[in-house]
Amino acid sequence: MDVSLLTWVITCAVILALFVFDFFAHVRVPHEPTLRESGFWSAVYISIAIAFGGFVWWQWGGTYGGEYFAGYVTEKALSVDNLFVFVIIMTKFMVPRIYQQKVLLLGILMALIMRAAFIAVGAAAIAAYSWVFYLFGLFLILTAVKLLTESDEPVESEREREGRIERWTKKVFRTADHYDGDRLITKVDGKRMITPLLVVLVVIGFTDVLFALDSIPAIYGLTQEPYLVFTANAFALMGLRQLYFLLGGLLDKLIYLSYGLSLILAFIGVKLILHALHENTLGFINGGEHVSVPEISTPVSLAVIAGTLVITTVASLVVSKRRANAGG
Repeated sequence: MDVSLLTWVITCAVILALFVFDFFAHVRVPHEPTLRESGFWSAVYISIAIAFGGFVWWQWGGTYGGEYFAGYVTEKALSVDNLFVFVIIMTKFMVPRIYQQKVLLLGILMALIMRAAFIAVGAAAIAAYSWVFYLFGLFLILTAVKLLTESDEPVESEREREGRIERWTKKVFRTADHYDGDRLITKVDGKRMITPLLVVLVVIGFTDVLFALDSIPAIYGLTQEPYLVFTANAFALMGLRQLYFLLGGLLDKLIYLSYGLSLILAFIGVKLILHALHENTLGFINGGEHVSVPEISTPVSLAVIAGTLVITTVASLVVSKRRANAGG
C-alpha cells in the first residue's frame, strides 16, 4: 500500500479539523447533550468513517478496504468497552454532566496522540522483526483469558487500575478539592492548582492508553498498514463522546460484551500466530523455514468479528430484558 506524505498530512489535518469542529460546535459551551443530538452526531461520525472506508476501497482496492473496515469494527467494539470505564470514572469523581463533554473530547484527543506513538513503534517492530507477530498473538490470547476472568467483577478491576493513575497525578501536581466550572486550572489562595476535571482528563487519557495495549496488537492482526491502523483508530475514537451519551444506561445491559470481545481478541491472536508461522524466520521453529499453515482471510475475519458482536449484543439485550421482567 503506497501512501504518500501528502496523503498522510491531509488525513491528519482532516482528523484534527473534525476534533476542532467538535470542540467549538458542541463542547466550548458546557451543556448536557440530548439523545437526539448524540444520536445525530454519532450517525454523522460513523458515516464519515464508512465514507473514508469507501475512499480506501476506491483508491487502493478491496483488500485494503476490507482490512480497514475489519480494523474499524474491531476498534469500535473495543472502544465501547472503554465507555464502561468512562462511566466508572465520571461517577467516582462526580463530574457534573454539563462538563463531561469537554473532558471526554480532550481525553480522547490525548489518547489518539499517544496511540499514534504506539502505532509507530508497532510498525517499526513489525518491519524489523517478523517474529513480533508471535508476541502480539500470545499477548492477545492472554488478554482474552484475562478479560474473561475479570468479566465477573469488571468494575472492581477498573477502579483499581484508574485509582493508581489518580494517586500518581495527585502526587505530582497540586490539586484543588473542588470544581471551578469547566476550568482545568484554578487559583486557591493565590496558588495555581489543577482542578478535579484535569485529574479526570489525565485518568481517562492514560486509561485509554492501557486499552491501546490490547487494541493496537489486535488491529495489526487485521492489517499491517500503519495508515489503516491509524485511521481506523482515529475514526473509532472520534464518535466515542457522542456514543457515551447515546448509550447511557444501555451499557449495563451489555452483559455479554466482555465475552464477545475476549473471543474476538483470542481469534485475532490465533490469526497472528498463524501469520507468524507462515512468515517464520526463527531457527528453532521448522529450522527457520516458513511453516505451511492456513491463513485467515480478511473477509473471514470481518465475518467472525461482526457475527460475534451481533450475537453477544442481541443475547445481552434479550437476557437483560428477561431479568428485568422477572424482577419486576
